Amino acid sequence: MNIRHFATLAFAAVLFAGCGPKQAQQEVASDREEIVETSPLAKKTISRVLDFSTTLQGYQTMNVSPSVTGKIEHIYVEVGSSVSQGATLVRMDQNQLNNTKLTYANLGVEMDRMEALHESGAVSQQSYDQLKLSYEQTKETLAFLEKNTFVKAQFGGVITAKNYEDGELYSGQPILVLTQIATLKALMSVPESYYPNVKAGMKVTVLSDVYPDTEFPATIETVYPTVDAASHTFQVKVRIPNGNCKLRPGMYVHTKLAMGMEEAIIVPYQAVQKLTGSNDRFIYLDDNGIAKRVFVTLGQRFDQDIEIVSDEIEEGDRLVTVGQAKLVDGCKLKVVKEN
Repeated sequence: MNIRHFATLAFAAVLFAGCGPKQAQQEVASDREEIVETSPLAKKTISRVLDFSTTLQGYQTMNVSPSVTGKIEHIYVEVGSSVSQGATLVRMDQNQLNNTKLTYANLGVEMDRMEALHESGAVSQQSYDQLKLSYEQTKETLAFLEKNTFVKAQFGGVITAKNYEDGELYSGQPILVLTQIATLKALMSVPESYYPNVKAGMKVTVLSDVYPDTEFPATIETVYPTVDAASHTFQVKVRIPNGNCKLRPGMYVHTKLAMGMEEAIIVPYQAVQKLTGSNDRFIYLDDNGIAKRVFVTLGQRFDQDIEIVSDEIEEGDRLVTVGQAKLVDGCKLKVVKEN
């Protein structure tokens, strides 16, 4: 035997010695049975409640932005002031308004004279029509200037912003912001699968962490007619009475929408595991003595139980409820208790 042949045999012997025990360990590991407990998946009748998070908004918001520029003569309110509908909020410079009042008064006198002359046939129809047009246009201008010189509240609410002081030049930014808080609104994004079931008039419960023991009743006022193609949701506008003004625009709240009774698969919460490094959830089923990992979507929570949804599960499947934390997909199971 030459030296090269001897070296080849020696290397093969070392390689065999190194791989043999490892392969044996793998075979032992694959033969080991994990001790578990199982229970059958079963449907239960539940009260379906959709839970959404949203931010409250004032039911109406008015930006006090007159359609005339110029000096602000006087602002009658401050931030936090409560105002009623029709209350005067801002008085702008009155020069243009006063000049228009004089012009309108003068045209009124001329119009009275023209009416008399027109009835007697002393003036042409064209002259009469021109004066009447000028009179009507000045009347509309006067109404416009009165509205934008003495700016009034369109609804009752609270002043939530003030951007100018008396005597400053108004340049386009809203002078004030008036927000209605006696009634609030919220927008909810609802999964498209519920579109046929959500109707205007349905009752909604609003919950706030600021008032943990209080439920605020609300009503769906508008169901928007389109579905967002990206999120596959549609918007719902909720009207929230807030006569005691406990809730405020900008508050973060939870809303609950009751959808009636429905059947669903409910399992113990601890039977559901989370995939490391992601938000994916899964369970293990006993598939004829073999662990089968099935990814699921979580639904409604019921204390220590939770709803699960998946196309790969059905009623009667054996769910691993104890010992699931040590399982891997495809390992052997030894069921010591079936509930």
